[in-house]
Amino acid sequence: MTPPIALTMGEPAGVGGELVLKVWSRHRSRVPPFLIIDDADRLDGIGRRLGLDVPLIRIDGPDATTAAFASGLPVMHRPLPAAAAPGRPDPANAPAVTGAIETAVALAMAGSVRAVVTNPIHKKALMDAGFAYPGHTEFLAALAGGTPVMMLACPGLRVVPITVHMGLRQAIADLTTDEIIDKASICDTALRRDFAVARPRLAVAGLNPHAGEGGALGSEEERIIAPAVAALNARGIDAFGPEPPDTLFASQTRNRYDAAICMYHDQALIPLKTLDMARGVNITLGLPIVRTSPDHGTAFDIAGTGSADESSLVAALTLADEMARRRAAAAPASIPS
Repeated sequence: MTPPIALTMGEPAGVGGELVLKVWSRHRSRVPPFLIIDDADRLDGIGRRLGLDVPLIRIDGPDATTAAFASGLPVMHRPLPAAAAPGRPDPANAPAVTGAIETAVALAMAGSVRAVVTNPIHKKALMDAGFAYPGHTEFLAALAGGTPVMMLACPGLRVVPITVHMGLRQAIADLTTDEIIDKASICDTALRRDFAVARPRLAVAGLNPHAGEGGALGSEEERIIAPAVAALNARGIDAFGPEPPDTLFASQTRNRYDAAICMYHDQALIPLKTLDMARGVNITLGLPIVRTSPDHGTAFDIAGTGSADESSLVAALTLADEMARRRAAAAPASIPS
């Protein structure tokens, strides 16, 4: 039997619980079987408040997921220390939030689930409780190992930011040729293995307006980015650039590449979210497990109202399933002893 997907609770004061219930009630015939690691009583309360008739089936482990999924939402019950109020995160619940991630990763590392999908967390609430990581990506790497690389994907565009959660001045200061080479190489491997792109083509964005215009508008292209592109080509990776960022994401340009390597967070995320925020998916490349997440935050402003759009979670579950199946198909067959 194919292992299910594990979904984490995310921030209990956000929209994650609502999204999970909507996905099961409206889309269960088109998403792979999944379990949620969450407080079953919390989910029951959300369903009652929002009129979402979702039977909850408490399970002890992943093995019971597939049989239960057709008739109810499988829940590995993990009680919250404090009652969750929509839009009001409580650091007291941080251990449950991080514990759900730890459980999901452990199940994936053991092969009991084939992928992990994470609901959005609230970094400040976790950090107020002593969480030592900038976000999901770094925590997952600490748990699973590997070299994490963020990719955002939607129909028609994939982007990889080289620098991620830091101020723009720091991002520019931290940008290095080696970092571009390493993350672009991981992207190339993932496109081949997880996305079935036989010959990936990578577009590498410049940092400055007009990609520096020959040094007139900045020197990073000539000093840092162009040498990285040359090194990637020498490795047999089909990369080109540095390309002017203001034209790289135009509709007539996007068909020239399979992923855009971007120099900082917003350079990557603004075009993707503008193009199709509802179906955007956050993917962590470079891990020994498959991990995806909706490409949005906790949405405290609408938590508890019933208006959250579950499209991104549907896309995250669907893509996790596709990636896991491709990895399994590419894995060498075991040889009987």
